[in-house]
Amino acid sequence: MGTIQTCILLCILAYLIGSIPSAVWIGKAFYGIDVREHGSGNAGTTNTIRVLGTKPGIVVFAIDMLKGMLAVSMIKLFQIAPESNLFINTQLLLAVFAVLGHIFPLYAQFRGGKGVATILGGVFAFMPFEALCCLVIFIVILSLTRYVSLGSMIGGLCFPLLTIFIFKEPIQCIIFSIMVGMLLIATHKKNIVRLINKEENKFSFKKSV
Repeated sequence: MGTIQTCILLCILAYLIGSIPSAVWIGKAFYGIDVREHGSGNAGTTNTIRVLGTKPGIVVFAIDMLKGMLAVSMIKLFQIAPESNLFINTQLLLAVFAVLGHIFPLYAQFRGGKGVATILGGVFAFMPFEALCCLVIFIVILSLTRYVSLGSMIGGLCFPLLTIFIFKEPIQCIIFSIMVGMLLIATHKKNIVRLINKEENKFSFKKSV
């Protein structure tokens, strides 16, 4: 199989892995609830905690992170020279397709989550220090404000700053990090409006009644 065909196959597999709707399947299988029909209507960790509780929310977060990590790590199954441009570019593509799968899941009517956990997992697979820094920033903002959306967006916006000024990554990684920041802003447009209007729900480990 040629390089282009291999890349295409890996991208398709990454999308299919990203499409696993953990929040939807766990909600339906164990609680008889589609989390997208409750709370914020989002198939992600925060809404799972809000609708189902902390334990299923943690499981959803772990699965969604693993989706990104697994998708990117598939490249190691093929004979591509590490640190080569092809290796780096393929990793970035796999992360993108995994996130697209999470946001537009094939197995759940293309109604998924915002992709934060899957992005984080994918980045952990090839830029672990940047991912860890973004996670710490997210936790600090969440602790100070209790707004998950604000923590996610600030963490996403700090990602390109870290790749450019701190870790000095290759240009393709910088472009990817800028795209991630823009994506997180785009998927949180409604949250931005609610934050401006002071209507955004604050995070709690207790599920809603």
